[in-house]
Amino acid sequence: MKTTIKKRTYQAIYRLLNYITPLTTDCGALCGAACCTSEEEDMIIYLLPGEEKLFTRREDWLIWDYDLAEDYDFPESWFGKVYYVRCKTAPACPREMRPLQCRFFPLAPHLTEDGVLHLIRYPGDLPYVCPLLEKDVRLEPRFVKAVHTVWTHLIRDPLIYDLVEFDSSDRNEEELDYVL
Repeated sequence: MKTTIKKRTYQAIYRLLNYITPLTTDCGALCGAACCTSEEEDMIIYLLPGEEKLFTRREDWLIWDYDLAEDYDFPESWFGKVYYVRCKTAPACPREMRPLQCRFFPLAPHLTEDGVLHLIRYPGDLPYVCPLLEKDVRLEPRFVKAVHTVWTHLIRDPLIYDLVEFDSSDRNEEELDYVL
């Protein structure tokens, strides 16, 4: 898969999201870092196309693997390797190298039928309880704005746009918890 997003763009996104978090305090303290420490086999983080360029694949704190996009539930435009990682040292992973999926949580991008980008609270099933989702905790406005800004840039890439559109098409817009 060939993305239009350059390594330096991903580096800038990582820098932007390094110190902006969902709460002004450590949200992991609310739940014992449940999202980082779940023992579920399916608790992997897939990387967006090109995001793997930020890693050497020799990081001693990560377990690396990939699947072929065409073998799983990805948009038709996706083909070839989709990399995913699992942190071996959670919750003590290097914070500055957390994948984007970790940095965005508990938000997810959603495109309306008109193609308007919104942020919603993650609507999927999880093998753990996240207080930010269960208790409808107010998220830090700077975090919400930064995540929206990043997704606005990311969906300029056709592959990422296709992913967000693909994920959005399976959702009932009336049941979503819109944040922005």
